Amino acid sequence: MAFSADELRVLRRALAIALHPMPLPDEDVQDCLRLAGAVDEAVGEAGRLRTFLLADLVRYRNALPGSVSGYLELLQDALAGGYDPGPDDLAALRALRHRPVAAALLERCQVLAERSVRARLAGRAVSAKAPAPRSRLLALPGGRAAAEAEPERPKTPAEPARPTRPAGRPAPKPSEVFPPRRRPVPPPQQRAAG
Repeated sequence: MAFSADELRVLRRALAIALHPMPLPDEDVQDCLRLAGAVDEAVGEAGRLRTFLLADLVRYRNALPGSVSGYLELLQDALAGGYDPGPDDLAALRALRHRPVAAALLERCQVLAERSVRARLAGRAVSAKAPAPRSRLLALPGGRAAAEAEPERPKTPAEPARPTRPAGRPAPKPSEVFPPRRRPVPPPQQRAAG
């Protein structure tokens, strides 16, 4: 997640106030609430993207053995994002273990699956299915009540308007926003006569 210079200024100011409490001007409360909303939106988008990628992983796994390279690549991406491999993933990798990449992924997934089972048996709930809900930013002096009581101020030229979607148009799918990665094709090897 990347912050703009303006968002970093608001974040730095909010952290300073959290360390040294003092009354906040209404404008600072509004800035903090906008930043919290932007972070919530980014977290929600990351959750939607993760759900899409995991659904894509299931589709590729169901299409095996024809989708081996795509499945292995998606599984590596999902593992890098904290995905806990399930029994279906382990079974698919066992069937593909004659491939070096699949064999290495099988070893990695077995370790992760064992660690996950041990954590569950130890009573620690380990869940990588969904991000933990984040609480709203309410600890500011004046807090949310002051922000809700104040009427919405008109936007200034320094504050860009947020683009809105036309009514009735759904949010774009991750596949529409992020095109699939294409691997470069190696040049054909020349055969030596002789």
